[in-house]
Amino acid sequence: MAVERIEGAGDPRVEAWRGVRDGELLRARGLFVAEGRLVVRRVLDEGRYRVHSLLMNDAALNDLSSPLRSIAEDVPILVGSAGDLAGIAGYHVHRGCLALVHRPPAVPIDGIIARAQTLVVLEGVSNADNVGGVFRNAAAFGADAVLLSPTCCDPLYRKAIRTSMGAALRVPFARADAADWPGVLIRVRAAGFTIVALTPREPSERLDAIAGRPRPARVALIVGAEGAGLTPAVESTADYRVRIPISDDVDSLNVAVAAGIALYRLRTADQ
Repeated sequence: MAVERIEGAGDPRVEAWRGVRDGELLRARGLFVAEGRLVVRRVLDEGRYRVHSLLMNDAALNDLSSPLRSIAEDVPILVGSAGDLAGIAGYHVHRGCLALVHRPPAVPIDGIIARAQTLVVLEGVSNADNVGGVFRNAAAFGADAVLLSPTCCDPLYRKAIRTSMGAALRVPFARADAADWPGVLIRVRAAGFTIVALTPREPSERLDAIAGRPRPARVALIVGAEGAGLTPAVESTADYRVRIPISDDVDSLNVAVAAGIALYRLRTADQ
């Protein structure tokens, strides 16, 4: 392993790490950041991600010594104190471990449509924690892929990856561009998907009602941002508009929680 001990936040060897808080800047450079030992371990274990460099403290280096042996010898592993890491990153680094990783090629939308049996579609979900939570639920309940509208948060943003517990690294996803949204949903239906839109608005039926019927062979669950919900144009593409009944004392559910409930019920609809 190419372990190098840095000499403070001003060390010239950490130049590539400047600006890691800026997700758009990283994306423009073709990179993303994985944060925390669990997530970095998953990056290393996946094998399909090309690591640019790693930045960690001694405890993380010791904890990850086994998977680190698998990375290329020319990948620098920069080791410093917790204070050094915070000074470089601009924030407290979760569990003293970061990986700077080359972004994989974008997955074609038609590719995930062709292979998926259960597809999660997100419209306008810009909060990183919510996107990460949806990916975690997608992995937990057997969804095959996630399709994102143009305004959704990047699933490879560090907070989204961390909240997903690394699921954003494993669940395939594709993003529609503005010119193809929401028209891409026509292609989803043409591929044989039954489209289920999750909405609190009427007219809609209870989730339990559709869950009690035989499950369609292919299901696309559409979920919108908290507050705004789904746009009328997207809701109009749905075969079913469903709601999760909740107490009148509560305005709505968190979008990731709602998606998890719906995925569980749709998964077990015919079991």
